[in-house]
Amino acid sequence: MSATAAAVTATPTDATTETSTDPWESAFVKELVKQWRAQDTHGAWEGKDNATLLAPYIISKEQRREMPIIGDPDPETLWRLELFYNAIGLAIERQTGIMVSPMMKMSHEGFGKMMLTASRLVVVNKHLRDVHRFGFETMEKLAAEGEKQVAAAVEMIQKFPEVANWE
Repeated sequence: MSATAAAVTATPTDATTETSTDPWESAFVKELVKQWRAQDTHGAWEGKDNATLLAPYIISKEQRREMPIIGDPDPETLWRLELFYNAIGLAIERQTGIMVSPMMKMSHEGFGKMMLTASRLVVVNKHLRDVHRFGFETMEKLAAEGEKQVAAAVEMIQKFPEVANWE
């Protein structure tokens, strides 16, 4: 077993064991904010607070009702989806030290698949549908979903460290 595999099978870091009621303290949300800030190559969002940046992820029940049942996702929605899963991948990397790669295959109608892999191990395998309606009711639900995905992926890596460290 390699040193990285031994570290992965050891006790999880403090970031995985902390449970906070404030979604802004979530390791996943912090990573998502970093992803958004990294996209701002011209400094247009420097004056915006984090809540404003992540506001497009929050969709109320009323807003969701107004959206068509069937629709094509716009490029901005696909971009937000990509950033969401990139943040999950980076949160997994920070906790395990193992590089995670995203792969997304999406039809023009908003149906597809998102996978995050650590070497040869698939750590997140999510079938997506109705992507044009992608969002969460509250910031707490956004943080909870991200943390749930990260925790499941870290557990998978801990269960199969040899596959995650395949060279």
